[in-house]
Amino acid sequence: MTTCFEIARKIRNREVSAVEVVKATLERIRLVDPKIGAYLQVTEKDALEKAQEIDSRLAKGESVGALAGVPIAIKDNIVTKGVRTTAASRILEGFIPPYDATAVKRLRDADAVIVGKTNNDEFAMGSSTENSGYKVTRNPWDLKRVPGGSSGGSAAAVAADTCAAALGSDTGGSIRQPAALCGVVGLKPTYGLVSRYGLITFASSLDQIGPITKDVRDAATIMNIISGRCENDSTSLEAAAQDFTAHLEEKINGIRLGLPKEYFALSADSEVTKAVQDAARLYENLGAKIREVSLPHTDIGIATYYIIANAEASSNLARYTGIHYSSRQTPETGSGSQIFAQDVIDSTRTLFGREVKRRIMLGTFVLSSGYYDAYYIKALKVQTLICRDFEEVFKEVDALITPTSPTPAFGIGENIEDPLAMYLCDVMTVGANLAGIPAISIPCGFSSRGLPIGMQIIGNRLSEGRILQVARAFERETEFHKKKPRIDTDECG
Repeated sequence: MTTCFEIARKIRNREVSAVEVVKATLERIRLVDPKIGAYLQVTEKDALEKAQEIDSRLAKGESVGALAGVPIAIKDNIVTKGVRTTAASRILEGFIPPYDATAVKRLRDADAVIVGKTNNDEFAMGSSTENSGYKVTRNPWDLKRVPGGSSGGSAAAVAADTCAAALGSDTGGSIRQPAALCGVVGLKPTYGLVSRYGLITFASSLDQIGPITKDVRDAATIMNIISGRCENDSTSLEAAAQDFTAHLEEKINGIRLGLPKEYFALSADSEVTKAVQDAARLYENLGAKIREVSLPHTDIGIATYYIIANAEASSNLARYTGIHYSSRQTPETGSGSQIFAQDVIDSTRTLFGREVKRRIMLGTFVLSSGYYDAYYIKALKVQTLICRDFEEVFKEVDALITPTSPTPAFGIGENIEDPLAMYLCDVMTVGANLAGIPAISIPCGFSSRGLPIGMQIIGNRLSEGRILQVARAFERETEFHKKKPRIDTDECG
């Protein structure tokens, strides 16, 4: 499957019909997704109806949207009107939202075709998509390895050509890390630039919706559509409308790029380090000015993140009681026994998975009397220091380049029993969430085992146009984003 840009162009020019594109996508899903497990639900009927509508309008000479006929998948923690949305949790099994998330509505208004909902770590809590309440998603480059998380289903679907692009959510790296492990592009926007309305909440101050795509131009195109003020989201920014594609093809002569020494010290794989250092040399050859910089509080970023994120999660997930909200699990009782509200709540919450329970317990602990000041308040103070680190470094440079993940994709089951090892997968990405600044991951190489390696480009607040330009400059000079995984379709089905 080609890019969103090319698909939309061919459909508008009547070189191919929207129905043909959608049918080919659905057939591809049927062929390879049994092996990968990227989708929790495929919306075949709705997708074909939308494609037929687009073809009919084009036949009448009517205008269509910028993404007319483009097949796009949606992470299952982003609500879709009339389509089951579970956040990959048994506690939301059967939930049918009565409305679309703002980002989804804007995609529909641009005539994108929603082909399904993708798997994720339950409530977006995880870095491998092994914590789903339904199934494990596999990396298309190596089916014995994870696709990353929590947006692993979206990243795997894009890499496997079962959609042209997808939406994910990023709380501490959940768009960028799976994009890196699956060899695709993933962008986390500035906090508030894309509405969170309709995103099932994990950590309210950190969550962001963003695109996962095949190339940088598609990421910019989708950002043009989904970004902007939303009246339903009080954290939505009043930023002026931007065309993120406007400066994509401009040269980067004189641009200042920083290499944070702390990030490279945290890299656990020499091939990852080398790939990003090679990328820095390429940028230098293109006229960029490269210099080493320091973000001194990087080493305590992961601890800070997991205190704040889990504290917010424990508060946000308190609504899942089986009484006010969520599925209800009725406890078994003896004949004539009364059932009290707390019995229902306790029984319903057994539907949470192990990782979600762990994070609720950790979050409740750091918010409890006697520990609130020692942990939560201290973490908020450190968050301020991390924000200041970025503010200071962006006085010296225009953008930062780092590894996205400390290693390429690891094996399924390798870290699942070691929460600390799993949490450290986010060590390169949490800083951008804590500071509320944009960051993008793009493919920058492959390991000796043929696994994708991702490079992260971090920018100052509302500098999406700049980091997209920097990312595109690398993409023009390399072929990494064009390589595709080989999936043994003979064994699928």
